[in-house]
Amino acid sequence: MSGVWAVVPVKELTGAKERLASCLTPEDRRALATIMLEDVLDALSAVSQLAGIVVVTGDPVAAALAGRYGARIVAEGAREGHTGAVMAGARLLVREGRAGMMTMPGDIPRVSPAEITETLAAHGSAPSFTIVPAHDDLGSNTILCSPPDVVPPRFGEDSFFPHLDAARSRGIEPRVVRRPGIGMDIDHPVDLVNFLKMSPSVPTRTLAFLEQSGIAARLLTADQGSR
Repeated sequence: MSGVWAVVPVKELTGAKERLASCLTPEDRRALATIMLEDVLDALSAVSQLAGIVVVTGDPVAAALAGRYGARIVAEGAREGHTGAVMAGARLLVREGRAGMMTMPGDIPRVSPAEITETLAAHGSAPSFTIVPAHDDLGSNTILCSPPDVVPPRFGEDSFFPHLDAARSRGIEPRVVRRPGIGMDIDHPVDLVNFLKMSPSVPTRTLAFLEQSGIAARLLTADQGSR
C-alpha cells in the first residue's frame, strides 16, 4: 500500500453556491466557487506528504482547473452529491491499494499547506479516522481515513457527530483536529462576512477577488449597518 490521496468533490459550477443568492449574482457565485477551488487545489498541491489529488467532478471548468494542478479527474459519482462523490473517490483508491484518503470541499479558501500537513501528522496508523469540523462544530470539513473506506462518509447538514458515531461503530476512536482555515467553509452570507473579518494567515485569491470586485466593501458596509 502506498500514500494518502486527497479527494475533492466539485459540483457543477454553474448554479454554484445558491445559498449566497441573496448577496451575490449568479456570475459572482460561479466566479467565487471557481476561485475558492483554486485556493484549495493550490494548498493541496504544495503538500509533499500527499501522494496525489483526485477531483471528482463533471464540470469542465473545474476539471480543466484541476488538471493544471496535476490532479486526476474522476467523473464517476460526480452527480451523486457530496457523499456519493467522496465514496466514488474512496472506491477508486481502495481498488488501487492506496493507504488512505483525505477529503475536503472546494469552499475552504483559507486552508493552508501547514494545516493540511498538521492534520496528516495527527492521523494515526490504520485503521484510523481523523476529522476536522467546520467552525460551528456541526459540519465535517475534512475527514482522513486509513484505509480509504474504513468509515463510510456521512456528509450533509450537521454531519460532525454522525461521523464520530460512524467511526466508533467501526471500533475506531476518531481523532478530532481543529484548524481555523479548514474550518472556515463558505456557504451562507454570514460566512462571507466572517471570512472577510478574519486576519488572513496566507494570501488567498478568494480575498483578492472579493476586494477587487467590490463585494467585500458592500458586504462589510451592510453588516455594519445591521448592528
